[in-house]
Amino acid sequence: MAKVKQKFSARNSANQIAFTKANFVIFSIGLLFLLIGYFALAQGPADSFSSLSVAPVFLVLGYCVVIPLAILYRNSGEKKEEKQGD
Repeated sequence: MAKVKQKFSARNSANQIAFTKANFVIFSIGLLFLLIGYFALAQGPADSFSSLSVAPVFLVLGYCVVIPLAILYRNSGEKKEEKQGD
C-alpha cells in the first residue's frame, strides 16, 4: 500500500510546472523576438529585405527556440532540491 502512495505523489509532482523568475524573463525575451519579427514583417513592401529575411529569422527563433526554452528551463538549484526530497 505504501508503494501506491509513493507512485501517486511522484505522479503529482511530475505534472506540476513551476515557473520561476528566470522562466518569465526568458519567455518575455521570446515575446520580444516575436514583436520584432512581426514589426519587421509589416515594414516596407512584401518583397523587401526585412519582410523576406529578417522577420522569418526572428519569428522562428521566438517560436521554436526561445519560448520552448522558457518552458523547459530549470535552475540547477531546483534539481538539487528534488534529489534531496527523494
